[in-house]
Amino acid sequence: MLISSAFAADQAAQPNPVMQFLPLVVIFVVFYFLIIRPQMARSKGQRKLQESLQKGDEVVTASGQLGKVVKLSAQYATLDIGGGSESIFQRAAIQIVLPKGTIKDL
Repeated sequence: MLISSAFAADQAAQPNPVMQFLPLVVIFVVFYFLIIRPQMARSKGQRKLQESLQKGDEVVTASGQLGKVVKLSAQYATLDIGGGSESIFQRAAIQIVLPKGTIKDL
């Protein structure tokens, strides 16, 4: 009688294996929807912006430089930053395309 009650107590103490992994699954789902998915959408939008650059676009670089796109190559964009000076930037450094005439208004 004593052995059978000890065996029954041991069986009741075993947790369900699915319930052990449930917190990990929940954490992964939360990370996916709050961190990974928005980052992928932002990256996709940034890549689309860089591919759609055209000559004459007014842009802001990651460093805050305002300029007008004068020349484009596969990896680089030449910007007229005012006063007749031109600078070469990587396309990845271009963060925002401004509406036409924005630089003139400043």
